[in-house]
Amino acid sequence: MSVFMRIALTLVIIGALNWGLIGFFNFDLVASVFGGQDTILAKIVYAIVGLSGLAAIGLLVKSNEEIIVDEDEKVEPHKQFDRIRNVNYNTEFGEELDMMKKRKKVDRSLKDPKE
Repeated sequence: MSVFMRIALTLVIIGALNWGLIGFFNFDLVASVFGGQDTILAKIVYAIVGLSGLAAIGLLVKSNEEIIVDEDEKVEPHKQFDRIRNVNYNTEFGEELDMMKKRKKVDRSLKDPKE
């Protein structure tokens, strides 16, 4: 998903939250922040959110596979699998200790150790 579409989707979410506030609490956040519904700034915000809604329609009709393919095309083919091939299983302090060498031999016989 492109940066433009992410911004558009964010603005659509903000608009939806504003409509939720209007519906549930009869409170218009945009109008209260910008001094009323009739101010130029509030009208600009409403217009930008409306245009973002039109841009987000493209996400509605685009399938998930197309969105994933768009993201994969941005990554160079050889770098696409580097995160899979170069897995580091070491701890943050260095290499893992081989605990098999450090383990003490334990006598598991049934003899009483005090004898």
